[in-house]
Amino acid sequence: MWSCSAVFPAAAQSRPLDEPIRPLPDKLDVDPVRVALGKRLFFDTRFSRDGKVSCANCHDFGKGGADGRERSPGVDGRLGPANSPSVFNAVFNFRQLWNGKAQTLQDQVDMAIASPNVFDTNWDSILARLGRDAVLARAFRQAYPDGLTRRNVTDALVAFERTLVTPSRFDAWLRGNADAISAEEKQGYAKFKSYGCVACHQGINVGGNMFQVFGVVRPYLGRDGVEKESDLGRFLVTRRESDKHVFKVPSLRNVALTAPYFHDASARTLEEAVDVMIKYQLGRTAPKEDRALIVKFLHTLTGAPPPGAQPEPGQ
Repeated sequence: MWSCSAVFPAAAQSRPLDEPIRPLPDKLDVDPVRVALGKRLFFDTRFSRDGKVSCANCHDFGKGGADGRERSPGVDGRLGPANSPSVFNAVFNFRQLWNGKAQTLQDQVDMAIASPNVFDTNWDSILARLGRDAVLARAFRQAYPDGLTRRNVTDALVAFERTLVTPSRFDAWLRGNADAISAEEKQGYAKFKSYGCVACHQGINVGGNMFQVFGVVRPYLGRDGVEKESDLGRFLVTRRESDKHVFKVPSLRNVALTAPYFHDASARTLEEAVDVMIKYQLGRTAPKEDRALIVKFLHTLTGAPPPGAQPEPGQ
């Protein structure tokens, strides 16, 4: 068991800076008993039809909450249609998944369970498996008045995911610690703003709060230039022509850890991703020195989940 009150360091006493990016909260309002249950479930392979895949398979805590692969394998090794986004700080996204199909983290749980490329099963099967675990069933009865139910399993999972918040050096700077980032990193942030990156990547999650066309200035179709179904973005949800190539703007928190980049994993490095953004989203060019400074700034967004969220030995 771990204490949610110890997730974040104490907030700095200095007055927070007035910036388009906002610091992460320094407190969590969660039930530690339900969080602990959700943690067990996050690493539980009984959610998948073949008993081999857990949430942690696609969301590796050692890889920024993503998995470092172009597409993640689910049941029977089937590959998902897009690069797995990070689960870290996902609670602050206004929608989930690249195309925003999931309105909430709860919706995303349901979609992963039903997806033939992820868990490929159903709630009846999952609850039957979990219900045969007497220790787990007893823990649910202690945490929830009605015990082990679909709603409570989802609630516990989401309670745990809400704790996967990763305060960074940049948050410390936003809170008034002038020495938390270097002079070059501050220059990189200034470039990030002056080039216009902050128009889409702002707010508490440095993104994750709007939809945007991928390829504002010119179409972007990855390395091969051939349109694939996954490139259609939000169109796959709404079927509106205007939503073709529209995606949820991803959070840039921990972006230095989550290569490859974009829905199609077409950018192998952070430097390459910055180049694509400047060219296709902003219609600009930037000298190598400016791009390098922006990358330095992006590294300040790297944080770590609270110690109690880390997987236990054997998980």
